[in-house]
Formats: sequence, structure tokens, C-alpha cells
Amino acid sequence: MESSTLIVKNLHVQINGKEILKGLDLTVRSGEIHAIMGPNGSGKSTLAHVLLGHPSFSVSKGTILFGKHDLLKLPPNKRAQLGLFLSFQYPFEVQGLGLNKFLFHAYKGRFPQEKINPLELQKKIKEVSEELHFSPAFSKRDLNVGFSGGEKKRSEVLQLRLFKPSLAVLDETDSGLDIDSLKLVSEVVNKMRSPSFSALVITHYKRILDYLKPDFVHVLYDGKLVLSDGLELADALEQKGYTGLLHEKGISIQGLQE
Repeated sequence: MESSTLIVKNLHVQINGKEILKGLDLTVRSGEIHAIMGPNGSGKSTLAHVLLGHPSFSVSKGTILFGKHDLLKLPPNKRAQLGLFLSFQYPFEVQGLGLNKFLFHAYKGRFPQEKINPLELQKKIKEVSEELHFSPAFSKRDLNVGFSGGEKKRSEVLQLRLFKPSLAVLDETDSGLDIDSLKLVSEVVNKMRSPSFSALVITHYKRILDYLKPDFVHVLYDGKLVLSDGLELADALEQKGYTGLLHEKGISIQGLQE
């Protein structure tokens, strides 16, 4: 099986002429769960969007390798075919595009070589929907239109489970979730844990990490990963906050927004 290890080296990223990531280094090996925490404006969502190839962000320096592939040379659809998945912080609404139809075409895009007829695929979608306790009417609605915040996030969990990515980038998927939805998200990710699946969980809150038990927790500040450890790092952040912990570690703080 081809390695799905993600290696980010000395990554510098700009948007509208402003540098957001300033030499970020990160390695996520196959089978690992990593969490990234950090204050507002530190570059967490920028990293997520750059990994999936958002055109608004400009990479001025550095490399991103996924297995043997140079991601910076690939368009977003090719990255998705390799097994990258992004759960958006703010999922888009698409009027006139049914969730069922979206799932059908996105699945075909994710697995272009798979020979599966429409009926078989609809059966697969139905099975995953039932596994996640979605009502039959849920997948008949337009994509995210009229969905509550929790429903939008659960829709993305459905996609995560169906598309079986090699690397899932979850950008504040836990934001705004009630406890039941949070447990559902965590259960799905934990069930998917395997030597061929890894995840990068971007969050402000420790509560989802208590369910996921990540292998590594990183603190992103001023465009760089400045601290890395296990779940105990999230515990320390909860107790001391970013200002207290960074000051304790001797890291210079400028204009920090908790």
C-alpha cells in the first residue's frame, strides 16, 4: 500500500500580500491523529486550505509532500483523488444541488477507477446514512441549504465516512456542535482509525480531543508550530491559556488574541 504520510517543510503562505504561515514544518504519518490548536489569526485554517489547494492562498516557499506526490503541483480535484479530505469550518450552501446527487458525483470523483452502478452507490449512501442515524429525508435536501450548524457538520461527517480518505483535515468541525453531535463525529473518526488513515484536527477546544485521543498536539502561533506534545499539551492550554503557556515556555508574544 502506498504511503499516505504528509510532510510539510518550511511552508510560507501569503494572502493579499500578507504572510500568514512563516516556515511551518509538520509530519503526519499514516495511522496518526494530530491536533493543531492556536489563537485566532495564527494560521490554522490557512494551513487547511493550502493543503487542499485553495486558489486564494499563495505559497511563496516550502514543500508539501503526500506520500510520493508533490501536492503543490496538483489541482484540488487530484488531491482529493489521492485521498485528502477537508471538512470546512463554514460549509457552503448550494441551492438546487441535492445532497444525494452531490454525494453521488463526489464519490465518482473520489474513486474514478471504481466500477459501480448508480443503484449500488445509492445503496452504499443509504447504508452509511443509516449507520450515522440520518433520516431518509436528510439526503434528499439541497446541499446544506436550511441546515442548522450541527446538520452541516454532520453532513460532512457523512461525506468523511463515505469517501474513506487517507488524510482527513477537520477544520473546527467541533465548533457549534452539541454533545451528541460531537460524540458522533468522534465515533466516526475513531472507527476509521487504521494504519492507512490519518487525521489533522484543527480546534480551539479540548473536549473533542478527549474523545479522539490524538497522538500529537501542536500549538500554532504566528505562522509556526511552536509547541508539540501529547494530549497533556491541550490540558496545559486549558489551564494556562495561550498567553500563560507561551510565556512559560519563553516564546515571545505579540498582539495575541485568545
